[in-house]
Amino acid sequence: MDTLATFAQTEMAAVAAGLLGALVLLVAYLRSGKKTLERDAKDFEAVSSSLNMLNNADSVLQRSQVKTSVKEYFDLFDGARNNVGTISDDASVKHREAEYQTMLVNFYDLVTDFYEWGWGQSFHFGPRWKNEEFMESIKRAEYHLCNVLNMRPGVRAIDVGCGVGGPLRNMAIFSGSTIDGVTINEYQVRVGNKYNERMGLKDTCTIHQGDFQKLEELFEQQTFDVAYAIEATCHSPDRVQTFSQVNKVLKKGGLFAGYEWVMLDKYDPNNKDHVRIKEGIEVGNGLPTLRTGPQIIEALEKSGFEVLEYYDANRGVHEERQIPWYASLDGSFTLNGFRMTYIGRLCTHAMVSTLEFLRIAPTGSTKVSAMLNATAIDLCDGGREEIFTPSFFFVARKK
Repeated sequence: MDTLATFAQTEMAAVAAGLLGALVLLVAYLRSGKKTLERDAKDFEAVSSSLNMLNNADSVLQRSQVKTSVKEYFDLFDGARNNVGTISDDASVKHREAEYQTMLVNFYDLVTDFYEWGWGQSFHFGPRWKNEEFMESIKRAEYHLCNVLNMRPGVRAIDVGCGVGGPLRNMAIFSGSTIDGVTINEYQVRVGNKYNERMGLKDTCTIHQGDFQKLEELFEQQTFDVAYAIEATCHSPDRVQTFSQVNKVLKKGGLFAGYEWVMLDKYDPNNKDHVRIKEGIEVGNGLPTLRTGPQIIEALEKSGFEVLEYYDANRGVHEERQIPWYASLDGSFTLNGFRMTYIGRLCTHAMVSTLEFLRIAPTGSTKVSAMLNATAIDLCDGGREEIFTPSFFFVARKK
């Protein structure tokens, strides 16, 4: 049997598995209603927990609002994927920069549950060594920031763009520091603070709803000893504005470290396939436009920081001793990581599509699932071609 036939059979099996899963979930749905989640880090472990995506008691969006939110989001990327280069022109980028709040709120209202279902509570990547489990690599990337920032008991840190707070909690437990997280998304605040309380961390971990472009509205100047951002400020419409706000809430001499999504030196803006990959990553991840490493360093320096160190943490991505950061999306998997693989995503997509057809999942759920599947392919392509990294590391000091 040739490779294409084998692959086609695998895809058909994945779809069949997804449909079977949907039928099992239909029975579960008929026995229950909208569920109040425990927020004990186990809410998305069971297959039946897919019923909770975009449809649980913490949800900010009502079922009837999901379709509208999807439309508003995709309108900001009009022409994406159909016409390569369309969303890279200045007018398209400036439109998303001007509407970044709407873009981000809608994006994370729609994808947060999918991220937790398929990835966990730490919405980021990390360099990974041979024989290292996926979650070990994720936590190692977080703990590296703790070490670089000298986080310990008595240190107060700010997590700039914290999501539901997975890294925040891991780093607080590891370092003993007190950490305030900021996210623009109300749903993530609700969910994250429930996780903090359930894990016994409410006295040291707090998530605030706010815009990292306007941190002064949340905190007094010189409040924090250190700051970090993990693959979050890629959403910023203006890095100088964001980094300047971080600078203002840091104490003099305070350190700021993070990981940034950037295009690498091998990216060629005249290569149509490179542009396809870049735009696919942008539309699938709520990004105004992707920048380069030198542009990040320049923005830090313009924001009042002295840049101490920077490098691509995935610079050895294809060395024999490493597992590529995108491998989990590309089909290399363990049983525990099945959902994030290509076949696992096919199963999930078939299941979500069936649930939406049966009017169990909100209208628009399938389009969100399809978007995330497509951008996973773009991320893998960017990693394989070494034109993109999610882990451009930097550490800088406030002057």
